[in-house]
Parts: sequence; structure tokens; C-alpha cells
Amino acid sequence: MPLTPRTHAGPAHLHPSPASRPGNDALRRRTGSSRRRRAAGLLASAVGVCLLAASAPAAPLGVGDRLFPQLGNPGYDVASYDLSFTYPGNNSKPLTAVTTIDAWTTTELDRVNLDFAHGEVQSAEVDGRPAAFTGAGEDLVITPDEPLPAGSWMRITVRHTSDPVSAAERDGGWVRTADGLAMANQADAAHLVFPCNDHPSDKAMFTIRVTAPDGYTAVANGLPTDVDRVGRATTWTYRTQHPMATELAQVSIGRSTVLHRSGPHGLPVRDVVPAKDRAALEPWLEKTPGQLAWMEGKVGPYPFETYGILMAAADTGFELETQTLSLFEKDLFTEPAYPKWYVESIMVHELAHQWFGDSVSPRTWSDVWLNEGHATWYEALYAEEKAGRTLEARMKAAYGASDRWRAAGGPPAAPKAPKPGQKISIFRPNVYDGAALVLYALRQEIGRRSFESLERAWVREHRDGTASTADFVRLASEISGRDLGGFLQGWLHAEKTPPMPGHPDWKAVTPAAAPVK
Repeated sequence: MPLTPRTHAGPAHLHPSPASRPGNDALRRRTGSSRRRRAAGLLASAVGVCLLAASAPAAPLGVGDRLFPQLGNPGYDVASYDLSFTYPGNNSKPLTAVTTIDAWTTTELDRVNLDFAHGEVQSAEVDGRPAAFTGAGEDLVITPDEPLPAGSWMRITVRHTSDPVSAAERDGGWVRTADGLAMANQADAAHLVFPCNDHPSDKAMFTIRVTAPDGYTAVANGLPTDVDRVGRATTWTYRTQHPMATELAQVSIGRSTVLHRSGPHGLPVRDVVPAKDRAALEPWLEKTPGQLAWMEGKVGPYPFETYGILMAAADTGFELETQTLSLFEKDLFTEPAYPKWYVESIMVHELAHQWFGDSVSPRTWSDVWLNEGHATWYEALYAEEKAGRTLEARMKAAYGASDRWRAAGGPPAAPKAPKPGQKISIFRPNVYDGAALVLYALRQEIGRRSFESLERAWVREHRDGTASTADFVRLASEISGRDLGGFLQGWLHAEKTPPMPGHPDWKAVTPAAAPVK
């Protein structure tokens, strides 16, 4: 998500205001060795409880992410989610829902933990048989009637509600719009909507069904496979053709119009807009095919089955790269204070994420600089090529601020932990322009040709998978023909910004000293 041009924080890709931005004046491609052991999750106090018949008390688990220690679950590997939501026609009332998860166990399990924290659970089944369940922290802990052996296929079905009213002191999950709902699950909020293994290291295929009353239209990730009208309601079914991280799930329910056009190579492009705003928003939407072609010219073929923009009538403070259907605030396109070049560059930022962050997802949340740094890079490059906003000027300004950003948020590849109750606070300038500055330094060091080869190789070799900072350093070294570990160590992990290759005159502004107390 880009740091949006709003003054308040938002959950996914935050954009600084134009004035403050630098320069403004298969199931999955993973080998068995990369599969992580999973076995537990999260559930909030709002979840209905059924006591476990186990000797030890249920406890929340996690995959040990440095920034979100109890996010995700070891012991299993999700292959697919089947989500069904029934919308009552009121965005203040809970939706009824059924979540079905197919997964492989990677170790013997007598319990299965799922992340789930903002709904009531009516029942749980494992392989078609009723199972006991309880809440532990933000985990839903399910106990099958028999232990599940390692290497076995399991199907978990949970019947639950999904509450669109935000949990106390929690952002993310459902976003209430003027006429319905959308989703904003980054970084750790998908489990506020549905039970899941809520960590990007465990990507899976998705089937999403949404039932809504007449007058509403539902759109989700992937391509439509069925529309079923019964009585005064319609059920839409969508299915992804590539694995997806839970934080990238998207469902739009509203009085919307879906607009269709073709992108490069006949790619189906579909946009979702409030019906009354269709004509006003069309001049922006028609830019997407050209932006897709521009990105393909930089890094290679678009990685998914469709793309489009969801323009939501909501005040979120951010835009978000939900897979195949990026979420934007409608006001970004209707507020005259935002320059045309700026809005277009933000469109490219979210589009670039389809390669960097969606197709190639971060192995851990400390690797988020790989998402945001690359999206910011192509945002800035597009602004340079299309609007004359020079990349060098933006990077020089970023260099001047970099030490301050590192002091406040940590080095790009070692961001500081989020503030309590503000999980999205990992999205600071150090992982946006601060991380794009790393890419600029790398291009300066290895040359434009090697850098561009690296970018194409990165998205090609890790397509539909996950990758880490160490993977990027290894591939950069391989492409350039020399060990870049030492060079990138300082740029990615040091407290101070290293000297910029080719620009010995660039200076970082020393952070102001803390007042003496």
C-alpha cells in the first residue's frame, strides 16, 4: 500500500501528502523444504466458546514472525479457502459466513489453531465430523475427535458470523462504505473477517461466494465463475487462479457498476465503481491498460488472471493492493488538490504491487521493504517518465531524510515493531522511499542493465511464492556476478545511511537530538 495523500494513518499502503513526498515539488510454487510447520492461531473474546476436552489448556500460537509473533500457525499448510458470506443489506449487522479450509498437516496435530478474532462461532467440523472449539487470545482452537497424523489431508469447516463493525482499538478487516462493504486486511486483519492462517508465508487458492439482496453487486478476487439468482437475492462466486496471501483478500459489496475493458494480450480488466460516479471516474479507469503495458515493459508479463480498481466511497486514508482488485478511496480521483501526475503514479504504485508483494509475497513482515520499496520505485519511475518528476531529485531528498526515517522506524529490512493497537505502523517512510533508496543505491552500484535483469529475474523466479531479503541479496549477487552481501548489509540493516555510489556530495540530515529532561 502506498502512504496515501491523507493526513491520517491507514492500514496498508500509506502515501504522504504531495507536498511532503520526496521529489514533489498449481496450488503454489513451493518445494516441500520450504513448507513451514504450522499448528495454531488466534481468536478474540467475541468468539463463541465450546470447552475443549483436552488435558492442557488451549493457547494461542504463531509462526514466530519478528513483528507479529502470534500471527499465523505452525503444523499445517493451507491449500485452499472456500469463503461464503451472506450480506443482510445493512453494513452495521454481522454477515453470516461459512469458511472451509483444505490443508496438509506437516506434523501430528491433536489441535488445530486458526487465527480468528471478530465473530461468533456456531460450529466447527474436521473432515465432516463435529469438533470441539474454544478461543485462546486471537486464536480459534479446534480439537478433532482423533489426532491428525503428519502428512494427512484435512478439511476444516467453521460456521460463524463476520462483523463489519470495527473491533475496539482495531483497524482493518471490513471497511464500511457509503453503500456497502469492502476489505482491507493488511497486515494482520484478515482474521477479523474469517478464520484463517493469517500470515503471508502460507498462500493458498481462494473461492469466494457472496450472497446479497437485490440492488447490490458483489465482486471478489479472481474471475467470476457463477451468478445464481434466487428470490430477492443473488449469489456471486469468484475463484483465484493463483495462490494468494490472506491479507490480500478482497470482497466488494455495494450499489456498484462493474466496467469491463481489455488490457495487454487480451487481459480482462474489470473496475468496480459506485454506480452514480461511473461517468466521472471513467477518465481515470481508462488509463489502466496503458499502465499495465508500461509495467510489463519494465518487469515482464502481468502475473495474474485479471486486474482492476475498486473505487470505494469510504474514508480509509490509504490505498491497498488487494490481489487482482486494488482498493482505492474514490476521493483520490475526485479531489482537485491532487495533481494528475500524482494520482497516476499512485495507481502505478498499487499496480506494481501485483508483481511485488502479491505474486512475490514477503516471507516475513520484516521483508515488507521488498513490497513497498519496489512499488515506490516504479511509482517514482513512472512519474519521471510521464511527468518529468526526476527520480534522482526524489532519491536525493530521500537520502537527506533517510537517517531520520531509520531512527524513527528502523532500517528498511529491520523495521521497528508496530505500536500497540496500531499494527499498521510498520508502514513508515523507511519502507517506502527509504527502501526505494536502497534500490537506487543498488542500481548505482551494479549498473542499469544488471539491475533491470535482476528485477525481471526476481518476479520470474519467485512467481506465486514467497521470498525473503536474503533471497534478494543472493539473486542480486548472482545477476551482478559479485558478492553484494557486504554492500547491501549497510543499506538494509545499518542505523545510518551509507554513502550513495556516484553521489559523494549527498548528505543525510542528522536527526534532531532528543530534549534533555
